[in-house]
Amino acid sequence: MTPHGVTPPVLVTGATGNVGSRTVELLLAAGIPVRAAASGLDAVRSRFGDRVEAVALDFTDQATWEQAYSGVRQVFLMRPPHLGKPKTQMLPSLEAAKAAGVEHVVLLSLQGAERNKVVPHHALEAWLHESGLSWTFVRAAFFMQNLTTTHLTDVRDRDTIMVPAGAGATAFVDVHDVAAIAAAALLVPDQHHNTAWTPTGPQALTYSEVAEVLTDALGRPISYARPGLVRYARHARMVLGMPWGMVAVTSAIYTIARLGRAGGLTDDVRVVTGDEPVTFREFAMREAERWHA
Repeated sequence: MTPHGVTPPVLVTGATGNVGSRTVELLLAAGIPVRAAASGLDAVRSRFGDRVEAVALDFTDQATWEQAYSGVRQVFLMRPPHLGKPKTQMLPSLEAAKAAGVEHVVLLSLQGAERNKVVPHHALEAWLHESGLSWTFVRAAFFMQNLTTTHLTDVRDRDTIMVPAGAGATAFVDVHDVAAIAAAALLVPDQHHNTAWTPTGPQALTYSEVAEVLTDALGRPISYARPGLVRYARHARMVLGMPWGMVAVTSAIYTIARLGRAGGLTDDVRVVTGDEPVTFREFAMREAERWHA
């Protein structure tokens, strides 16, 4: 509480994204005021109406920082996918957040980021370690929802999964479980002070196994193409329309899986939330309509 008895808002960046929007809803349900930030106001207002304070935040535009950070003590931080150079594209803004009085940052990171200097999340974690701020890292495993967003058209329109993960297994996680941990860290920050959580689902699956689950859930054959990095990069850029920065980051993430380093499972979802994590089959059945043309 502030000295005047008013609860300061929690700033949620990437508020219209998969994890951000779910985190906003959980905070609102708990009675916490939310300052919801995205690159444009219209998307925020369309999503949440007047239930949040909508702000436009661009980590590379200093003119947007004061309105976003003023009066905020806690931030849910999501790196925009197109910002692949956090040292120059994000850290100046985070320094401004610290100067404005932010005390605790819940960072949406990714599984293994502490060991992988290639992914941008590593630099963000390193800065937070040295910042003097309280932090919580939510090192999420690979989102199940990436198959209903980034790779939606491959499954829906081409009946295939096109990622360069080889035969490596991935510990998929439902965004709902990730957001539940993020919200818990924002609601009771003292219990998550300088702590890293790695939410995963209950199983590590190869993409061949994922294709089998989708085949069952959708009632039509879904294949796994197993492209190499070059073929994937060309497909991601030319067919999926990814920016090159995102192509590079996703290539690094899938390489981790191909090397057998993305299958580690944890019990963090149950430990933090008290609930069992969603299985990929449960997710596929729940979201099946998204993959129907």
